[in-house]
Amino acid sequence: MSIRRRTWTTQSGESRSAWIVNYTDRGTRRIATFGKKADASGYDAEVRTAVRAGTHTAPSRSPTVAEAIEDWLERAKLEEVERATFKQYRELGAHVRRRIGTVRLANLTTPSVSAFRDELRRALSRVMAQKVLTALKGVLAEAQRRGNVAQNVAIGVTVGADKRKAQIEVGLDIPTPDEIRRILAAASASARPFLVTAALTGLRASELRGLPWANVDLKRGELHVRQRADRYGVLGRPKSRAGQRAIPLGPMAVNALKAWRLASSSKDLVFPTRTGQPIDHSNLLRRMFAPAQIAAGVGTADSRPKYSLHALRHFYASWCINRRVDGGLELPLKVVSTRLGHASIQITADRYGHLFPRGDDGAELATAERALLKPVPDAS
Repeated sequence: MSIRRRTWTTQSGESRSAWIVNYTDRGTRRIATFGKKADASGYDAEVRTAVRAGTHTAPSRSPTVAEAIEDWLERAKLEEVERATFKQYRELGAHVRRRIGTVRLANLTTPSVSAFRDELRRALSRVMAQKVLTALKGVLAEAQRRGNVAQNVAIGVTVGADKRKAQIEVGLDIPTPDEIRRILAAASASARPFLVTAALTGLRASELRGLPWANVDLKRGELHVRQRADRYGVLGRPKSRAGQRAIPLGPMAVNALKAWRLASSSKDLVFPTRTGQPIDHSNLLRRMFAPAQIAAGVGTADSRPKYSLHALRHFYASWCINRRVDGGLELPLKVVSTRLGHASIQITADRYGHLFPRGDDGAELATAERALLKPVPDAS
């Protein structure tokens, strides 16, 4: 490999210069041209390492980001991802293609991905920017799997936490135990079994919509999550392996479901439409949860329901976490994560970690100090 400076004169008589990197990769001589010596030196050092490792891809032979996006979408088709998920992939891929689609993978660097991230933050919300950046990471991971790029240069780039976003709070985002009692008491006969199940199992709305009676064992007091209904009402497996789980049912949930099974004509789904199809998410809120909140006096100042449907899942998480003396289950973080079907324990910790008892209040500290510093009896 070598770096040299090349000078020439244009037809108009202007003097020009550039820095040339010459190198050989798998027996083929290649060159790269740079305007600054520092850039040429940096590329030379990078290429030396890549050629030695056998992972170098010449920019002229490297696919563009747009081509890599098509490979990523093709992989998604082969894996038969849900219709709604594939639609989201296409939309996120369009954001990436619009901004850096013409860039060749070999020319994509961590600094350039960081600049891409900064552009996203200026144009999109933090949440949307995070989704688009995650999509780019997936695109590059697929390109790496296909051997089109040596490394995923986007791995270390993050959008960062939104410091303005407050943690979810009981009474604001999470119904209080008293509010849940009032909501269940005010719910209609047709809505109560659904709301009891949602509040006391923590299932996602998609999992409740796709729940079949075959996965509900009322004798053993156990519910199995093995399928879900997407936004189009198509039944399929949970998105992650962690989503497939077993959740214990207490007497209240068992009794509510027993009564509902006797009253319901459906032999397949537990909470279907009148025609036996998965009920729409919006209908669950509009016909079941919202009226129960209003009837219970759990609403906003302008008489609107206070909580979204997902708040029932938040309530279940808080109930699992709360101390027994406060009416909770006081479960360890790992157990809570498993019951919620989170893909990792970190997701649970990030979302609900602040709800766990601190265990360092004054009374407990005082007791611990007394036990630690208790005089030892004289053996003599």
